[in-house]
Amino acid sequence: MDLSVKTREIFGKAVKEMRRQGLIPAELYGHGIKNLHLAVPAKEFNKVFKEAGASTVVNLLIDPFDKHSGLTLSSVERVEKDKRPALIHEVTRNYLSDEIAHIDFYQVRMDEKIKAKVPLEFAGESAAVKGKGGILNKAMYEIEVEALPGDLPHRFEINLALLDDLNKSIYVKDIKVPKGVKILVGPETVIVTATPPLKEEEKPVEAPVDVAAVKVETEEKKAERAAEKAVTSEKKEE
Repeated sequence: MDLSVKTREIFGKAVKEMRRQGLIPAELYGHGIKNLHLAVPAKEFNKVFKEAGASTVVNLLIDPFDKHSGLTLSSVERVEKDKRPALIHEVTRNYLSDEIAHIDFYQVRMDEKIKAKVPLEFAGESAAVKGKGGILNKAMYEIEVEALPGDLPHRFEINLALLDDLNKSIYVKDIKVPKGVKILVGPETVIVTATPPLKEEEKPVEAPVDVAAVKVETEEKKAERAAEKAVTSEKKEE
C-alpha cells in the first residue's frame, strides 16, 4: 500500500495555511534514522488509513524538497521517489472538528520483528445476548503482538457466536493467529463475556397502614392529655 507524501520546510503558524490546502503535517521517525518533516495529502491519507489502520505497513513515497527553489525536486526534474516502509503510529485529531491535525509515522525494517497493537473486530451475533437478554462485557479492544512488519495482521476478528450461554467468555487463546505472529498477552486473558442481565433492586414491601389503629391511638392520647389536665387543676385548687 503506497502513499505519496512530500518533505516540508513549513512550521509554526504557517502550518495553518498548509492545512487549508488539504495537507496534514506529519513526522517520520524510526530507530537509527533522521526524522523527516512531511506534508501528507489529507484525502489520500484518509483512504489509506481506513484500509491500513495502525498495524499495516504503508510505503511512503517521499518527494524530496529543494531548499533553493522552494519546490519538491519531482516538480522540476525527474527523480526516483524515496520509498520508506512505515506504520501509522499515531493520529492526532482536532477536538472540535475531529479532523486529523497531525500524523506520526514509524519507519520499520522489513527483516526486523516489531511490537504493535492490532485492533479487535467483533462480528457475528451472540445467542446469549439475543435469546437470554445477556450483556456484552468487552474487556479488550486491541491486542499487542510481535511479528515482522509484513506479517502484521490488519485486525483480529472475534466471533460473538461463540457466546451461546450466559457467563460464557471468549479468551485470547480462542483467536486464530496467523503464522509468524506472536501474541504478547496471556492465553487465558478474557476478551469478552456474555454477562447476565441486571436485576432491578427489589424494594421492601411496606405493610398497609391500619387506619383504625391510628384513630384509636389518637383517641387514647387525647384521653391521656385530659387526665393530665384534671390532675393539674386539682393540685392548683389545693
